[in-house]
Amino acid sequence: MAASTLLLTLSTLLLIPLTYLLVNTIRFLKSLHRKTKAVLEWPGSERHWFWGTLLEQPLFDPKVRATGYLDAQIDFSIKHCAKFPFGFYAFYTSLRPIVSLNHPKHMREIFKKSDPKPLGFGQASYNFLRPWLGDGLLLAGGKKWARNRRLLTPAFHFDILKPYIDVYNNAVVTLLDKMDTHATDGTSFEVCKHISLCTLEILLECAFSQKPNYQIEGGRDQYVHTVRDLTLSIVDRLSNPIYTFDFLYQRSRRGRKFIKDCDFVHKIADDVIFKRRQEIGTSKTPSDRKYLDFLDILLSAHDDNGNGLTDLEIRDEVDTFLFEGHDTTASGLTWMLYSLAKYPEHQKKVQEELDAILNAKGSDTVEWDDLGKMKYLSLCIKESLRIYPPVFVVSRVMENDTEIDGRVIPAGVQVDLFIYGLHHNPQVWEDHMEFKPERFLPENIQKNDPFAFLPFAAGPRNCIGQNFAMNEMKVILARILRKFSLTLDPDHEVHYAQEVLLKPANDIKMKVKRRK
Repeated sequence: MAASTLLLTLSTLLLIPLTYLLVNTIRFLKSLHRKTKAVLEWPGSERHWFWGTLLEQPLFDPKVRATGYLDAQIDFSIKHCAKFPFGFYAFYTSLRPIVSLNHPKHMREIFKKSDPKPLGFGQASYNFLRPWLGDGLLLAGGKKWARNRRLLTPAFHFDILKPYIDVYNNAVVTLLDKMDTHATDGTSFEVCKHISLCTLEILLECAFSQKPNYQIEGGRDQYVHTVRDLTLSIVDRLSNPIYTFDFLYQRSRRGRKFIKDCDFVHKIADDVIFKRRQEIGTSKTPSDRKYLDFLDILLSAHDDNGNGLTDLEIRDEVDTFLFEGHDTTASGLTWMLYSLAKYPEHQKKVQEELDAILNAKGSDTVEWDDLGKMKYLSLCIKESLRIYPPVFVVSRVMENDTEIDGRVIPAGVQVDLFIYGLHHNPQVWEDHMEFKPERFLPENIQKNDPFAFLPFAAGPRNCIGQNFAMNEMKVILARILRKFSLTLDPDHEVHYAQEVLLKPANDIKMKVKRRK
């Protein structure tokens, strides 16, 4: 009797988790079937029963990944978008049906909402950033994202941004000195390497009021190397399906290093936040400085209930600001200089415009009122961002069933907003690979759909720092092109790098010549 009771008890205990597992498996399969059926309403190429459409992706080939170049993937994407200019399906294995959009009329429907980023199990890239960036604006969703977005918006008001122009001008002096050395000895100048240090130095001063002099010490500074290693770790993890599982990745050599690097950058941010809190209420208040920095805004922000941001929330936003603001701007600047070096006729027009603006006041220092006068420079920046968008894809997960062009995308389906595909969609941009700044003249751009050009995304989750970035780019470019003329090093090949941003592999090398 006792044995049978024990057996019944054990059977019941075993049956409960098995039943729970069975019920959830059935729910998952039913949900997957519904999602797959809906996604297949979109056009697409042939898919494998398990690998989905991964087999056609060049990056799925180990030989392509071994090159370190993204060129083959970019070429594939351009051809794929020409074949499917109104969106297509993608399956990252049969378990991950995705809709990829590349046309303005479709992307508008997603960007006008505030659906969250994909952070669930198996939804790569964004989730991999979380140990580093936490729940900053990039990754946060729902009410937390809405609250923090409201609290951070004042940090990018024009009155806050205006004094930063002095930071831009001061930082670019060091960059110009380094370029002048290359002009003297005739050696090639590595653009992305030095531009990245300049933008990082600017970000740290605008964020923390720190002046680390990274442009001189950057090659040896641990923070610079650690931030670089963190971004490379994300790319490395994306290329290895086994590392999708946190349990396995965190116990690997690479995963342990990633965690160590996260701890290092977090400690730096924590120390700065702690010291700033100690300064509040003393004689060394923010009013003693010429401008409010990002940290000042974060520390003084309060919601309608009088609640401020916690130290952890502040750290997440600071880390996000540094990640999104330094590398993306450096990428945009690099490709812009590349474009002008490749097309000297446009470089000359920009220089003539800058000469007219700066000669009139007898100073090379760019002031706030000068920015609005740089019309042709602005056209060239936009055209460069169209051809080479630093953030070439963003993703959302539908919170509710969403109808697009007569097709319903079910809640829970990931939608990839393929910005590079949009900017190179032959149905949207004629001669999409050609550098034509005149596309963005007022009389031409008004003919286009407002969602045809999205280097900073759009809608409620657009890039909060886009005005900061554009102002920074204008100052740095104006100072460089005012002093130097640039040509590409004919002995250096330019390739795309396998990174989370659109960046050059092995940098871009240029010859620098002083202007008379």
